[in-house]
Amino acid sequence: MAPGEETTVPEVEPVAFPESLVVIGDGYPAKGDPCRRLGESAVTSNWLDDSAVLVGCPGMAEAKALGGTILGADGPIAIVSVPMGDANAGLNPPGSVPPSAQGGPEEVAAAAPATDPIRGAGGMESACHERINAMTSGKVVGTQRIEEAESGVMIYVNVRTAQAPWQCFGSRDGVLDQVFYGGDEGAL
Repeated sequence: MAPGEETTVPEVEPVAFPESLVVIGDGYPAKGDPCRRLGESAVTSNWLDDSAVLVGCPGMAEAKALGGTILGADGPIAIVSVPMGDANAGLNPPGSVPPSAQGGPEEVAAAAPATDPIRGAGGMESACHERINAMTSGKVVGTQRIEEAESGVMIYVNVRTAQAPWQCFGSRDGVLDQVFYGGDEGAL
């Protein structure tokens, strides 16, 4: 091709997302990107997790570039769980006084973070994931939800290939008592 000559580049047809997926927005992580956020559907219900964003990408290269966990696919769409990070990062631990409210220019020593016996490192949620991973050969995707009641704590965990969440029950002080599958055990 000679310098100054005009060229035409053929446009690439976008991949159609199957109707079985609930597509949210017009690009992920930014508008116009080929991946899309996914909402709850029969295909994604066991993979939804409050600590991650579920994303569908039209190819493995795009899916891998997100840096999450590739969970599976629906037709040409790779489904990826992308961690959101710590929503509490930068917040002051309970009972501490924020530096802005302490007055004076002196430097304030960082308060030791409070430990949560349920959600904290080494807490019941971690123990629950470890036990389920041992029972399912490491197929835990993440926590779906945690319900706290006076009688105790129930943790619902999404497991790859399971038709329903696994469940862990324990005390409010973080002691894990029971781990069981929440669906039809004949489907395991």
